[in-house]
Amino acid sequence: MGEPKSDVLLGTLDLLLLKLLELGPNHGWGLAERLEEVSDGVFQVNQGSVYPALQRLKRKGFVKSSWGVSENGRRARYYELTTGGAGALKEELARWARTAGAVEQVISLRPSASEAGS
Repeated sequence: MGEPKSDVLLGTLDLLLLKLLELGPNHGWGLAERLEEVSDGVFQVNQGSVYPALQRLKRKGFVKSSWGVSENGRRARYYELTTGGAGALKEELARWARTAGAVEQVISLRPSASEAGS
């Protein structure tokens, strides 16, 4: 039996989408597929989460969209990072680094001899 799949942590989907869009424009399905691929299948995001997140990012001015043709010849809305989105990504990456560092500090704690015997 393989590792259990993980939901994208609450609040991190926007960060992950912005990071993927930093690599270049993509459509919603392509972003979901890429996220699953680069996370080795740990993150599997359904379209019901990706598209609302992209619309939220668009309303904030972090991404823009235009129509294009996908790799399978279908019409698709492609999303692209804006200058404002690049700035937001930089801020979110710094926040994530602080959060991840704090989590690591907590989970690396070891009980002292007096706590271990309690």
